[in-house]
Amino acid sequence: MAERRAFAQKISRTVAAEVRKQISGQYGGSPQLLKNLNIGGSVSHHTTVPLTEAVEPVDLEDYLTTHPIAVESGPLRDLLEFPPDDIEVVYTPRECRTLVSAVPEESEMDPHVRDCVRSYTEDWAIVNRKYHKLGTGFNPNTLDKQKERQKGLPKQIFESDEAPDGNSYQDEQDDLKRRSMSIDDTPRGSWACSIFDLKNSLPDALLPNLLDRTPNEEIDHHNEDQRKSSRHKELFALHPAPDEEEPIERLSVPEVPKEHFGQRLLVKCLSLKFEIEIEPIFASLALYDVKEKKKISENFYFDLNSEQMKGMLRPHVPPAAISTLARSAIFSITYPSQDVFLVIKLEKVLQQGDIGECAEPYMIFKESDAAKNKEKLEKLKCQAEQFCQRLGKYRMPFAWTAIHLMNIVSSAGSLERDSTEVEVGTGERKGSWSERRNSSIVGRRSLERTTSGDEACNLTSFRPATLTVTNFFKQEGDRLSDEDLYKFLADMRRPSSVLRRLRPITAQLKIDISPAPENPHYCLTPELLQVKLYPDSRVRPTREILEFPARDVYVPNTTYRNLLYVYPQSLNFANRQGSARNITVKVQFMYGEDPSNAMPVIFGKSSCPEFSKEAYTAVVYHNRSPDFHEEIKIKLPATLTDHHHLLFTFYHVSCQQKQNTPLETPVGYTWIPMLQNGRLKTGQFCLPVSLEKPPQAYSVLSPEVPLPGMKWVDNHKGVFNVEVVAVSSLHTQDPYLDKFFALVHALDEHMFPVRIGDMRIMENNLENELKSSISALNSSQLEPVVRFLHLLLDKLILLVVRPPVIAGQIVNLGQASFEAMASIINRLHKNLDGNQDQHGRNSLLASYIYYVFRLPNTYPNSPSPGPGGLGGSVHYATMARSAVRPASLNLNRSRSLSNSNPDISGTPTSPDDEVRSIIGSKATDRSCNRMSSHTETSSFLQTLTGRLPTKKLFHEELALQWVVCSGSVREAALQQAWFFFELMVKSMVHHLYFADKLDAPRKNRFPERFMDDVTALVSTIAGDIVSRFQKDTEMVERLNTSLAFFLNDLLSIMDRGFVFVLIKTCYKQVSSKLYSLTNPSNLASLRLDFLRIICSHEHYVTLNLPCSLLTPPASPSPSVSSATSQSSGFSTNVQDQKIANMFELSVPFRQQHYLAGLVLTELAVILDPDAEGLFGLHKKVINMVHNLLSSHDSDPRYSDPQVKARVAMLYLPLIGVIMETVPQLYDFTESHNQRGRPSCVAADDYESEGGSMISQTVAMAIAGTSVPQLTRPSSFLLTSSSGRQHSTFSTESSRSLLICLLWVLKNADESVLQKWFTDLSVLQLNRLLDLLYLCVSCFEYKGKKVFERMNSLTFKKSKDMRAKLEEAILGSIGARQEMVRRSRGQLERSPSGSAFGSQENLRWRKDMTHWRQNTEKLDKSHKPARSRAEIEHEALIDGNLATEANLIILDTLEIVVQTVSVTESKESILGGVLKVLLHSMACNQSALYLQHCFATQRALVSKFPELLFEEETEQCADLCLRLLRHCSSSISTIRSHASASLYLLMRQNFEIGNNFARVKMQVTMSLSSLVGTSQNFNEEFLRRSLKTILTYAEEDLELRETTFPDQVQDLVFNLHMILSDTVKMKEHQEDPEMLIDLMYRQGQEKQSCNCLQL
Repeated sequence: MAERRAFAQKISRTVAAEVRKQISGQYGGSPQLLKNLNIGGSVSHHTTVPLTEAVEPVDLEDYLTTHPIAVESGPLRDLLEFPPDDIEVVYTPRECRTLVSAVPEESEMDPHVRDCVRSYTEDWAIVNRKYHKLGTGFNPNTLDKQKERQKGLPKQIFESDEAPDGNSYQDEQDDLKRRSMSIDDTPRGSWACSIFDLKNSLPDALLPNLLDRTPNEEIDHHNEDQRKSSRHKELFALHPAPDEEEPIERLSVPEVPKEHFGQRLLVKCLSLKFEIEIEPIFASLALYDVKEKKKISENFYFDLNSEQMKGMLRPHVPPAAISTLARSAIFSITYPSQDVFLVIKLEKVLQQGDIGECAEPYMIFKESDAAKNKEKLEKLKCQAEQFCQRLGKYRMPFAWTAIHLMNIVSSAGSLERDSTEVEVGTGERKGSWSERRNSSIVGRRSLERTTSGDEACNLTSFRPATLTVTNFFKQEGDRLSDEDLYKFLADMRRPSSVLRRLRPITAQLKIDISPAPENPHYCLTPELLQVKLYPDSRVRPTREILEFPARDVYVPNTTYRNLLYVYPQSLNFANRQGSARNITVKVQFMYGEDPSNAMPVIFGKSSCPEFSKEAYTAVVYHNRSPDFHEEIKIKLPATLTDHHHLLFTFYHVSCQQKQNTPLETPVGYTWIPMLQNGRLKTGQFCLPVSLEKPPQAYSVLSPEVPLPGMKWVDNHKGVFNVEVVAVSSLHTQDPYLDKFFALVHALDEHMFPVRIGDMRIMENNLENELKSSISALNSSQLEPVVRFLHLLLDKLILLVVRPPVIAGQIVNLGQASFEAMASIINRLHKNLDGNQDQHGRNSLLASYIYYVFRLPNTYPNSPSPGPGGLGGSVHYATMARSAVRPASLNLNRSRSLSNSNPDISGTPTSPDDEVRSIIGSKATDRSCNRMSSHTETSSFLQTLTGRLPTKKLFHEELALQWVVCSGSVREAALQQAWFFFELMVKSMVHHLYFADKLDAPRKNRFPERFMDDVTALVSTIAGDIVSRFQKDTEMVERLNTSLAFFLNDLLSIMDRGFVFVLIKTCYKQVSSKLYSLTNPSNLASLRLDFLRIICSHEHYVTLNLPCSLLTPPASPSPSVSSATSQSSGFSTNVQDQKIANMFELSVPFRQQHYLAGLVLTELAVILDPDAEGLFGLHKKVINMVHNLLSSHDSDPRYSDPQVKARVAMLYLPLIGVIMETVPQLYDFTESHNQRGRPSCVAADDYESEGGSMISQTVAMAIAGTSVPQLTRPSSFLLTSSSGRQHSTFSTESSRSLLICLLWVLKNADESVLQKWFTDLSVLQLNRLLDLLYLCVSCFEYKGKKVFERMNSLTFKKSKDMRAKLEEAILGSIGARQEMVRRSRGQLERSPSGSAFGSQENLRWRKDMTHWRQNTEKLDKSHKPARSRAEIEHEALIDGNLATEANLIILDTLEIVVQTVSVTESKESILGGVLKVLLHSMACNQSALYLQHCFATQRALVSKFPELLFEEETEQCADLCLRLLRHCSSSISTIRSHASASLYLLMRQNFEIGNNFARVKMQVTMSLSSLVGTSQNFNEEFLRRSLKTILTYAEEDLELRETTFPDQVQDLVFNLHMILSDTVKMKEHQEDPEMLIDLMYRQGQEKQSCNCLQL
């Protein structure tokens, strides 16, 4: 026996040893490795292309036309071509906040106003890739999505989860102890007792038909049906996505442009009560920022007077509009800070006496003394009534107070915080706050980030507070200015405030402050428009208060707003003769000079009409140089003329009633013309005041002009200070923008000369002026540029598309506009850096392209009939508004061309080809000569419109300008390439849409010269990437992703073969550079990003021609129909030669499945152990493949198994690539080195074991067996140090690779796999089996207890330290984010990162990676402990993954076995198959898997009986051990199957040689080792299995006449005896003498057992 064993051993070992030897050598027949680049063999009829270079791609359009689709319909049909509705151009109405949209009331509008209004109201023009969301960019495997896909998973049953915990286990042991003691007190009584025990046991259920003689094919078929039923469809749903930074291909849809709001605050004014009530009081609220010294909101006026008090003013106040009765307001604060105050000002009706006198009664009388002071109060009331009657229309300042807003917010306590946290030193708060806000300029996106930085300044989540303000300060007549107010506010924050010493006016003002709700009802905008959800117009409204942000806000205008605020500040009449003491200023907005020309555009305050024609400032009693604190709000007319002006009239009001004295006497006049040289006039003014009414025609002049014969106060000196502020989305208030828009409109209107500023520009000078105004846009302020961004870009694009005709000449502005656009977007990028996505795309620009940009209409001013018509009045730049294309596009024009190229869109006579080819050769001249000449009709059109119908296509012009530009312009365009690429793509789609070419064949969509420009552009940009990636890392990263997204977009609209050639161009440039680099990983990493983005295309699978057959390009193609019928496709002769091509990265494969070829080639090249310097990219390239497969897996389009098989075909070479990497994969089997027990016993527990009194080895020796057969099967010698000359992959990377392998094996067509396996050499098949062996360990179920233990984080300290050390070395703390961003892929974040080159770290690393493997998924050890339910869910998923992975492995093993059966050769690999099977039995498996596993094992033994009993004898021993272990399982189904297998094994052995000595011996030895080593071993279960085996023997009719049943019975009794004894030995563990006695007795029994005496 010994000899035979050694011999058998030798056979199997030589193969294994050979595998090891050849691992690093060349590896037959597979072109994976770089070393054998010149592949011979099966591919000899192709020229071979090394893997490091890209092959010529297939011409996809040609291929699809020459291979008509054989499938009529069904899921496969959709794989073959993009869906017809792939791209749609949608016009969606923009959402309007208000019930009616904000537009000017006038019907006549000048062109600029018309453009602005169009820009704020037109529909969004969106190009939608309908299936885009299915590409990997939008289809991330997020946690929520995983959870969705994991619904309804069955719970897998695992023995390790069922096993009892320590405590209950102990009780059971004691119970056993008592029982077995009672059985056996005398040494020899045990035999009979044990038989008695056995006879009384209950067997498990018997398997039906187990003993029938069924043909092997039928068994296989039955097993397969069983295995394949109710399997989980999506493997990746069970596998967590790899831990990545934000995936590079993720693109978010830009935010819809909308009106900007800061954090919103709702203030409700509830009541205002004084100690005495004698007259009406008027209140206003506004926000001020002390630090910026700026009023940051307009005023909110409210009136809390009782009806009785209001009645006192009846004669003066017309009926109030409901909009002026608001008592609640919503304030917006973009930059909340500690410096914001809510200031409340009170006014009362004017009366005789200064403020102090008038306030006196309020200070001295108390409400409680009302009865005592009745007479005095009556007198006061009486006086008040008189003043109200006489002076009711005038006001005087009365009192004020302020609330420090942040105190309220923070003391109200944020919802998330305890109020204790609020007490933060404000000093340090403020410091950090100011730094933060200066570093980032705020656009809408970055707002949240900037503002929430200072927690105390977060207004979105504090508890609503009700405040009662009790003290007001009386206004000082000489301290009314804003300057004074800021001093008071600053003083209020000091502990020793001067204000506290003043005697206050006591009152009670109650207000509620709370965060504003999302969509409050009954709201009015600052223009008094009703905001949506305004169910009833009679309800008291809430006013939205306009914000004047403390610093610039960079958000484009999206609504029409045109407001003017006038702030009279001070007047100095000290030197004016005559009596002028109680002065008020009447403000009017005039459209002419007649007093009746005042316009009703001044907003009312509270309890008054909405609009009035005049406003009066409050009077300071007896003051000749008063200050004012008034805010007058005016609705500006949309179109202003030179006659519009503000008129100020100064009056002296006589407070005492005297005879013959009028109530008001005019004492001066002044004015401000609204337009100066066509621009709105705003700012600070110090105006002279005239004593007389201004003369006629005064309104066009400024009062500074000394008009003859007029008398002025103080010799025409400036005596009246006033500020005028406009908040307008019509007036840019920037001279450069104004000039540009004015010139563009002058062109449209064809009105000359143009007056701009002081200049009159004649037509002959217009061109220069226009060009200089375009380049001067650079000097404009950024804030107005952003506000008018949409209009500005529209106009620049329009100048490119339709060059103006000036003085009969076409002026080409393409270059100027391109440069201006490049510089504007770079300014935005630099200054608004908080406003970008991960690809550096500014969100404002991205939104412009996505929603706003569209191709301009064809003809200027042409009326557009049809449903989409815009009417004749509409400006030519208006785009088609509806999906029905307006006839005005006049697309039939191009059809009349005599020219052979229908795509040249020029005037009816384009230059002919000959001329164009001459011109085309001189690239530099091209830009000027591409202008089309014009025909006779043009001059007629020109006189009408000033523009020729010359229409250039924007994308063509853009590509041309970009190709020919140079120097700083080119640099600017490169910096923001994404912008121009996205513009170009949208323009292309719009062009196809308007020209009805979205369905046209792709080869005829765009003219050749445009395609040449695109090629030149892509090629030069790839050149930039290659030459600059070391210097300008960040810029090149952006450029690289932009280029990739561009090509991804082009795949949807252009000739796809052409785009493949572009991809190849980029590849070629990178490849040639890579050869020369010593450290290629940075550039290779960029190329991976590039490829990953291109492959994120939603039709990636279709682009790979998944249904094509691999034919050498030259040979005639076989019919496609055979390929599409599911498996028959592979039966033809043609295919037999091709099978290798399908599994190898052969040239035909890489050509026809172009993108998949690139992906797999990258994988093969980077994973190749000899690839220099690419080590850090392992994780990255593996993630790319994992990401693709995972997205195919969840893609609803590929859920049909037939379709999935086609998709899997694209990845067949992956199997070969991964087989190459076997030596580098992380060795998951390491943790399984002691296999006698369930693996839920963690490695930690093994260590403690050496401490027991008698060492395991001794016990085993006495028991007559040896330890080694428990260690892992030695097939896996790869870990021996000599085998490991390569750096190992991390656990995470290895796991990802293996799950990809399993996915391909699961979904690929089995007949194809089998064909390929037939072609593989024994060596390669063994390699494959090694891989499967590794997969078993890799996806082994960890067990619920492990999850729980990990949750409690009871890792040993050393492991924690190790983790910390690892993190430190790998820089994964703190700076990691930045580092990863800077050098993506420099260093894999795995423990085997390139920081560890040397071999001696290996042990430590492995240990560490094992630690990582257990923890990486579950808990990054910072997360809080997870809930019970989460642990359950985690275990459920892991269990299902383990089951599915092992079933895939089982399916594959079955295919390998079939291969052997069919070819009747290569039997030597069956040992390998068995090894994998046995290994899987040894791991922690679910009951479901084990049933199928035992079924396969039984089939294998029945097909190849001599395998076990002659050749793989050691495996036979192993099998017996595994079966016995499962016979003692606590789960009955596992026991039934294990017993059945064991019984059949004996029966088979018996049938071969009428004796089953081998199995008997192995079983007996196995039992001892099992009982001896397993800690929670339960004899009761094993007893039931033994009984089941007996039952089979009794029911086995066929062998009833032989000695077999008796032999079985003998064996079973003997086993049972050993079982009882060994159990007893365990009980006496503490008593060494007794233990040795029992061992001795057992040894004797085994000797007497004849089966062991071989």
